[in-house]
Amino acid sequence: MVSRKSIASVLDDYEDLVVATVCSHSSLQIFHGARQEGFRTLGIAIGERPRFYDAFPLAKPDEFLLVDSYADILDRADDPFGNREVLRWETDREKQREWLTSAGVSMPAKIERPQDIDRPVFVKYYGAKGGRGAFIAKNYEDFKESIRPGMKYTIQEYVVGTRYYIHYFYSPLATNGYALSKGALEMLGVDRRDEANIDEMYKLGAQEALRKIDMRPTFVVTGNMPVVLRESLLPKAFEMGERAVERSIALFGGMIGPFCLETIVTDRLEFKVFEISTRIVAGTNLFIAGSPYSDLTEPGMSTGRRIAREIRTAQKQGRLSEVLS
Repeated sequence: MVSRKSIASVLDDYEDLVVATVCSHSSLQIFHGARQEGFRTLGIAIGERPRFYDAFPLAKPDEFLLVDSYADILDRADDPFGNREVLRWETDREKQREWLTSAGVSMPAKIERPQDIDRPVFVKYYGAKGGRGAFIAKNYEDFKESIRPGMKYTIQEYVVGTRYYIHYFYSPLATNGYALSKGALEMLGVDRRDEANIDEMYKLGAQEALRKIDMRPTFVVTGNMPVVLRESLLPKAFEMGERAVERSIALFGGMIGPFCLETIVTDRLEFKVFEISTRIVAGTNLFIAGSPYSDLTEPGMSTGRRIAREIRTAQKQGRLSEVLS
């Protein structure tokens, strides 16, 4: 891996920056936000140029780069936004849990062995798969019926509550706002990808009946809904984000920019964090024109534009090496 010192020496010579991203997931708001901040944009697509961008002229990249595979994208990657070291901690669920629990963030209990399942549990595979393959099991027999051989997985207790996905942005450059030991933390929005408490309990009871007719419930995400948190939960939400960021600084130099704490809120108004996504998440696509939270800092600010704003600020201050790696 290229050292940060080497990257810094290259970045010092950058003048005309281009914001590039893969043509999927959250690209529309990234291109739109970059254009709002005065950047040229590059869409990286596999195989052929995606036509749907023609329907969204304000979010259409200025140019396209066509590649044969995702491997080609990695080979051509220049200076990604954020600290690439964070990927080692996000993709490994054991390291991710070590990070969050050592930060004092409350997580669902972990079940070490499938043979020890003695309550409803949620089984999820390593890596970001949009919920694909995840399943609920009540016992070892349920687990054996659903598990995919050869896949790495983690088992957590199934916490009944409402799932809320909180979108944060950590800026090491900020000098005001919710201050941390360095920089500041922002909250840009919240989304939901699941139904409320009663629906969660329904899913627990429906599993066995569905299996009898050879139907297996899935957790594949197909869309997102906007959420405004009960205001009394905001202090807890910021405290969790703060703990995650401060611990990341100590462990690997800090995650930079957007991240999401994937949480469950119980009927006791307690947060349980079952995962962290250390990047822009698809739920932020709800707020391309701003959210009820970002509008209270700067109206119309999306996560995509906030990324571009951070890059522009770093460029003006000669601090690109602090946000690109």
